[in-house]
Amino acid sequence: QVQLMESGGGLVQAGGSLRLSCAASGSIVSISAMGWYRQAPGKQRELVATTSRGGSTDYADSVKGRVTIYRDNDKNTVYLAMNSLRPEDTDVYYCRVTVFFKAYWGQGTQVTVSS
Repeated sequence: QVQLMESGGGLVQAGGSLRLSCAASGSIVSISAMGWYRQAPGKQRELVATTSRGGSTDYADSVKGRVTIYRDNDKNTVYLAMNSLRPEDTDVYYCRVTVFFKAYWGQGTQVTVSS
């Protein structure tokens, strides 16, 4: 089994910054893709950003230029650095990792951006 431990969410004013962290532990040999998704009440979960083990990245258009995803492979940890936050960024953010083609999800961390 793989466990994901998320941290870094909270309340921030518009224009502020947050850094989310997700550390994977358990039965891990090697992690391929790692990423962050978000979901608002009554809506589908959507991609924010992903990164491969080799460091390639992909971002949603809504956050491009304001978000940076990066990972520490030795620590099995992925980070999401966010700045210039907007009220529409308010969501529950979920970490996702892939191990041997199986996806694992974190419990989610709340990000609230006030105006």
